[in-house]
Amino acid sequence: MKYLPFSVASILLGTALAAAQAPATHTPAAVAPPAAPATKVGVIVFRAAVSQTNEFQRDFADLQKKYDPKRQELSQLSAQIDSMTKSLQSQGATLSDEDRAARARAIDEKKKQYDRDSQDDQSDFQSDMQDLVNRIAGKVGEVMTAYAQQHGYTLVLDASQQQDSPTVLYAVQSIDITKAVIDAYNEKSGVPPPPPPTPEAPKPQAAPSK
Repeated sequence: MKYLPFSVASILLGTALAAAQAPATHTPAAVAPPAAPATKVGVIVFRAAVSQTNEFQRDFADLQKKYDPKRQELSQLSAQIDSMTKSLQSQGATLSDEDRAARARAIDEKKKQYDRDSQDDQSDFQSDMQDLVNRIAGKVGEVMTAYAQQHGYTLVLDASQQQDSPTVLYAVQSIDITKAVIDAYNEKSGVPPPPPPTPEAPKPQAAPSK
């Protein structure tokens, strides 16, 4: 039997004792990261969803009626300008210079009045229209969010053709939630669909000449 030198034996013994006295170390098992939620994408034509709700169509029809009287006034003023212009053109050769100039000034004043009234009417209508769109869009957005959360959608894209929305070049019909959101909104609002337009009565035809 061979004996190790004392110095070597002492070193080996010290190493063994140190290893025996050292606390046991535990290597933690690798923890897997949480699984990412499954992505469910929906597509909505938001502008169409707003404009096709029963409430929007009802209020838009009311808005049109509000501006009908002013537009009839503008139509009558336009017809008056046309009549005055044709009269001046047909009778101009027989009128004196003073009378012809007076008629031309009258036509010019009518045109300026028409332009002012037309611009005011258009500006007022656009302002009221924007208020209507914003009001309905805000409520449609709330219904859309509730619908998306209820049906597990993690992302909804707007397929409306406008600058500030992402461009959706292709989407299968099954992920289009536009009609579903419209139906949900109509149910929540309780507004009935607008009545169908009344068909125009056929115009009587002139009797053939004998």
